[in-house]
Amino acid sequence: MANAGKVLVLGASGGIGGEVARQLRDAGWEVRALTRRADRPVEQKDGITWLQGDALSRHDVAAAARGCSVIVHAVNPPGYRRWSELVLPMLDNTIAAASTERATVVLPGTVYNYGPDAFALVTERSPQNPVTRKGAIRVEMERRLESFARGGGRVLIVRAGDFFGPKAGNNWFSQGLIKPGMPVTKVSYPGAPGLGHQWAYLPDVARTIVELLARRDSLDPFATFHMKGHWDQDGTQMVRAVQRVVGRRTALEPRVLRFPWWFLVLAAPFVTTFREMLEMRYLWRVPLRLDNAHLESVIGAEPHTPLDQAVETTLVGLGCLGASDSLAATPAGDAKATRAR
Repeated sequence: MANAGKVLVLGASGGIGGEVARQLRDAGWEVRALTRRADRPVEQKDGITWLQGDALSRHDVAAAARGCSVIVHAVNPPGYRRWSELVLPMLDNTIAAASTERATVVLPGTVYNYGPDAFALVTERSPQNPVTRKGAIRVEMERRLESFARGGGRVLIVRAGDFFGPKAGNNWFSQGLIKPGMPVTKVSYPGAPGLGHQWAYLPDVARTIVELLARRDSLDPFATFHMKGHWDQDGTQMVRAVQRVVGRRTALEPRVLRFPWWFLVLAAPFVTTFREMLEMRYLWRVPLRLDNAHLESVIGAEPHTPLDQAVETTLVGLGCLGASDSLAATPAGDAKATRAR
């Protein structure tokens, strides 16, 4: 791939960070990853160099980024815990390292930035007036990155809908719809009946980032893009895909249930993850659709894995289906996505 070089991925042990790291490696990049769990200061594994360190340490991030032309900032506090304390200091460390190395910062974005005044079709220029604490933090992250770009840096942000995939980490698919590691006998859907919802398959998001990085020299210094992903027009398409996949594999069709929001309300004072999930409930009450026209004007058709294949790969990866005789048993990073306009 043109312009491949050295890249540091922060959050490579997580969902989007791990997928981006693997796809950059496969595209010819020399990939470094920072982890607090490394057994040795430097460890080679699966073609990636794992360095021991902490994204909260400016020294660790600077040392790991030495010689890198790109830093992928895909690190978040686990389980939504301590967001207000940790998110911005970690980003500041990334910006400091990128400034020293003259590196491009890549941020996998979310829809948290947007409030109802931006709905229903959201472009890169839509107003960012969030209604949640996490949304306000996301807006501040992008403000700091834009300031970095105005000072001579380069930034790439790719926003997408709710992530799902075989190693997606914290996400509504694995924490709301089904239970990882368990046979799928029921599907709980959090959305209001008839309302659309946007999903993003992690390998497609990672492929989009890789393709944009190949063109980074021609992009604006502060470049933002939206992905279409999988648009569930009435809130039934994802559920039916799960039913079809499970039905083909087990001959049993899962029941569809309403998501137990009442339980989250009761448990939220005691469980941080539930409290944070409850804060984002508004995204299940209104339709929000990202417009990918700008993205397709730059890279052509957006990477797009067919929904049933994406769901099957996800369920296999989450331990809900066996991998044998599966169309989607191929590792996610090697899956061949179709192109759909």
